Amino acid sequence: MEQLQIGGQVIPCFVFDAIIVGSGAAGYNTADSLRLMGVKNIAVITEGRLMGTSRNTGSDKQTYYKLSSAGDGADSVYDMAKTLYDGMSVNGDTALIEAALSSRSFYKLVNLGVPFPCNDFGEYVGYRTDHDKRTRATSCGPLTSKYMTEALERSVMESGTAVLNGHRAVSILTKDGRAYGVITVRRASVSEDNPAGICVILAKYTVMATGGPSAIYADTVYPQSQTCAHGMMFTAGADGANLTESQYGIASLGFRWNLSGTYQQVIPRYVSVDKSGVEREFLRDYFPDDRSLFRAEFLKGYEWPFDSAKLEKDRYSSSRIDIAVYEQRKKGNRVYLDYTKDPTGFDFSILDQTALEYLKKSDAILKTPIARLKKMNYKAIAVYASHGTDLCGEPVEIAVCAQCNNGGMSVDTDWQSTSVSGLYAVGECAGTFGVYRPGGSSLNSTQVGSLRAAQSITHRLSNEYIEIPDLTDEIGKAVSDISSLLGNGLTHDEIMEKRQKYGRIMSDCAAFIRPESEISEAIAFFGNEMTHFYKQYSADAENLTDLCINRDIVVTSYVYLNAIKAYIDDGGMSRGSYVIGGDTDDVVTDKTHGEYIGITHFDGRTVTTKFTPRRPIPDSIQWFETVYNSYKQPKLL
Repeated sequence: MEQLQIGGQVIPCFVFDAIIVGSGAAGYNTADSLRLMGVKNIAVITEGRLMGTSRNTGSDKQTYYKLSSAGDGADSVYDMAKTLYDGMSVNGDTALIEAALSSRSFYKLVNLGVPFPCNDFGEYVGYRTDHDKRTRATSCGPLTSKYMTEALERSVMESGTAVLNGHRAVSILTKDGRAYGVITVRRASVSEDNPAGICVILAKYTVMATGGPSAIYADTVYPQSQTCAHGMMFTAGADGANLTESQYGIASLGFRWNLSGTYQQVIPRYVSVDKSGVEREFLRDYFPDDRSLFRAEFLKGYEWPFDSAKLEKDRYSSSRIDIAVYEQRKKGNRVYLDYTKDPTGFDFSILDQTALEYLKKSDAILKTPIARLKKMNYKAIAVYASHGTDLCGEPVEIAVCAQCNNGGMSVDTDWQSTSVSGLYAVGECAGTFGVYRPGGSSLNSTQVGSLRAAQSITHRLSNEYIEIPDLTDEIGKAVSDISSLLGNGLTHDEIMEKRQKYGRIMSDCAAFIRPESEISEAIAFFGNEMTHFYKQYSADAENLTDLCINRDIVVTSYVYLNAIKAYIDDGGMSRGSYVIGGDTDDVVTDKTHGEYIGITHFDGRTVTTKFTPRRPIPDSIQWFETVYNSYKQPKLL
């Protein structure tokens, strides 16, 4: 570490060959893969080692999606790539890579001790997940990504890799279109000579593994410990891809958790409570009879994300439940799932054959949803109990929440930014998913994308001479911007109130229901906030990090809203997990944009989006002798 004299401040400066920003499954696998390939001068930069989505989120059985590895069912790398590609607005080359490296990545996790279940013969059996016709899905239970993160972290820690904890990255240093590290703020670094707690971390290669834009929504299942870092990537010149595409579904508030799978298949009561405290079961208002209602509720387990195409095909599909929950909350009612009693009118005899057979095979023909849940998936109850909620005795409040961003940064086949060299995006902040993705494919992508980034960085460090240039002006500008936010301005509560306001605007107009007129109003609001942020707001050193996060939320929201508007202006209609406009009774989905990817650029003031044809699945070389003779990268084994 050295000391820099910047604007009268003494700022610590670290220098590495590569840094990884983020301490989730994608970030740790990048670091671990680099280490295994011989790259030692690296560091993981994290705001908080125990924070983030990978470690703090899940569902009834959190899914990991991979190539089939059991039984006599046919599968192939190309078949899996085709499934991913068929999700629309997906590049075929990245789909092929995610399929080809899925088994390698999965078995690394197994070898690290992640407890994926196998049968007596060593077959890692699977099940069907949403948007897939094969049994490629597997799970360790509700905490799959947590187990992954912990196993990868153990490997990284045992290797002695540097982990710089407590550093919030707020700016990416770039020069001539290339990234050279980040600026962070750190409360522990605050001193008389460094009043904002700024640190400079230089690197030849920078890997962003910071997850999705978690903090831009009020109704969200992302953990409160994760906040976005997309704004700093956009500001650095990194282009976005498919920023319009996210997944939304029913989740609990307070303790944020996806209510998918068995949480729905046991058929709990959906209850609304108005401002006077009057409780009622409201789903009957939205379905013609009990049979269709309970069928939709059971299928909601398989079909957890809201899907506009399902609503277009069948008004009484499982996605009708999301609309019902949304409309109740718009009326000012609070909505709950209650597992203690059967819904009024429930009887096994009126279930359709699919639901009845599933419950029979699960030995769950039992009284009350909680009894069925105990039988089918007791871990789903335990995870709520560990966070202070007793599903056996109390209802859980719910909403339709943002869960995963299928878009993100535009990357190439090495997961390097297509517009900023030396900058990589892995995991959910890479925009590789398209419109639809099989459940669990995001966890596969955390491992495959981070492996590819590590391979690329290793190769370039071995074969290219990279020198970090003089960045005095760039560092000075970043330090000046951050320092201008330091003062006796907003309190912590006021910063959080601003954040809640930002999130409420995004949830109301840019989530799974997208009214066009409100989007334009929101763009104007966030544009004004962005323009005047540095002059309008300040905070003391204790709250500076949260104020910087608010700035990132403002930029991210502004860019995302403009991408959504550009899609609508280009004739884009409802698709994936959202409805354009307010009419949910007559949904018509988009039929043309699936062959294109929206590439969004932010120049610091304006946002532009171009729709470019997606790349097809390539015809890969299959002749062994050709591959054998051309393979010259032993470090990548």
